Amino acid sequence: MSTPLENTVTWFQVGSDKPEEVEKFYGGLFGWNFTPDPNSDGYDLITYPGSDTPSGGIAHAPDAAANHATFLVLVADVAATIAAAESLGGKVLVPPTTSKDGLVFAHILDTSGNNFGVFTPAPR
Repeated sequence: MSTPLENTVTWFQVGSDKPEEVEKFYGGLFGWNFTPDPNSDGYDLITYPGSDTPSGGIAHAPDAAANHATFLVLVADVAATIAAAESLGGKVLVPPTTSKDGLVFAHILDTSGNNFGVFTPAPR
């Protein structure tokens, strides 16, 4: 498996107040597999058929207003990326957050109001 390049889209997330239904939908449509994330409550990891490495996740949303589909970009430094985004007119939706395993992520609004995420992987 090759290491993804920085500043590229390497993860996606679907948020749903009906995670079982969207898992059934995407599983039936594309053959995706789902497993609970051991490092995050209310989050299921998505793996593609024939792959052992997750490529995305299903976030369990509290209600339909929080449903979403977004992409995440691998970056070297989440805080520096947020500062650069703000200087270019972006807004921080979710400040840097560290998961149990050390992955750091944040969500940003671009200048058109689109929500996307940035993250640095957990240390190995």
